[in-house]
This record gives sequence, structure tokens and C-alpha cells, in this order.
Amino acid sequence: MPFDGRSFGAFLFDMDGTLLNSIAVAERVWTAWAEKRGVDAVALLATVHGRKAVETITRLGLSGIDPAEEVRVLTQAEIDDVAGVKPIAGAIGFLKSLPPDRWAIVTSAPRELAKVRIAAAGLPWPEILIAGEDVENGKPAPDCFMLAARMLAQPIEECLVFEDASAGIEAAEASGASVLVISAAHRTPLSTRHPTIESYNRLAVDISSGGALRLSGRLL
Repeated sequence: MPFDGRSFGAFLFDMDGTLLNSIAVAERVWTAWAEKRGVDAVALLATVHGRKAVETITRLGLSGIDPAEEVRVLTQAEIDDVAGVKPIAGAIGFLKSLPPDRWAIVTSAPRELAKVRIAAAGLPWPEILIAGEDVENGKPAPDCFMLAARMLAQPIEECLVFEDASAGIEAAEASGASVLVISAAHRTPLSTRHPTIESYNRLAVDISSGGALRLSGRLL
């Protein structure tokens, strides 16, 4: 097992695609927006996952729009549509097995959207939730993961990040954390040097008397 003998101070989880699957609703909402704005929806969908929406829209360079207002409309549409949002297999039980002060959710989604999706998927509520508005620079910048580690009072180098998207993996690498890739929501294989697991069903954690976390189970 790739992390044999390695203990971690905390686990940091991305949300969409890592703890829950929201691809269907995200693609419905972003496709409708792209068609309204004359943007290539297929090309856009390849870039939106794991990033802050305002950064995605700003990069498009569209004239005559206010990116902040576009994000507000998009976010409300995603809040109103939770059809098909479901937990990644085994995620609920795995989170419930962790000490509450040793894990956090770190997402690029706005806080209100994160709250709705966490509830829709039936995930345990984290003591620490880092949302898109909590950092100036979103993924692939490392700021969000470093903030989560500070709030958990754990060195980032002793944290394990669970991610599914390239932007999030890049952010975790830049932070100095270790990375475990969750592939449940991948439609095509993601080329990565990091250990990969399809779901949490075969993953367990041993907790030391001091609270350190050690993975057990089988990774790919």
C-alpha cells in the first residue's frame, strides 16, 4: 500500500467528485449558461471542475458581463437543482470514522452551495469547511488547503488531500501535502503519479492514541 507506515495529522477533502457526485447538475447548469452566452459548452465543461466559478468566467474574457453577477445566477441555479447529487460510495461511513477535529472539506464551491450539496448527499457536517469565498486565490493555488491545515492546527506537510480534479491536485502538490486521487466520478482515466482509489468502500483508517490517522485498505 502506497502509504504503508505513514501517519497523517489530518485529512483534507475536496467536495464535488471526491465526497459526492454532482456532475449531472453542474453540467446541466453550466451548459444552459454557456448556450445563453454563446460559449462552447463542451470546451467549457472541460475547464470548470475544481475551480472557482468567478475565475472560470473571468478567463473567458466575455464583453458586457459582470462575472460576479454571472456567478450569482449560476450558483442560485445550482442551489435550486440537487437532482442526482449523491455520495461517493463509502464516503459517509469513512467520514464518520474520523475524529471531527482531524478532517475538513475544502471546496471551490461557494459556501451556500456547499451546504446544500453536503445535505443533499447526506454527508456528515465538517467542523471545518473552506469554501470558495474563504480564499482570494482558488485552486490550483494552494491557499485553500493551507488555510484548512492552519484551522485544524496541523502542519500541511502532515496532511493528506483527497482530490479528483487536476486543479485540486495541483493545489495540493503546491501546498506540500500528500495526495490521494478519488476516481469515482472520472469518465476517462486521469493521468497522475499519485495513488488512486475508486471509492471509499475498501478504505479504512486506524487512529492512534494521539489522534494520528493511518490508512488501511487497498489502493490502485
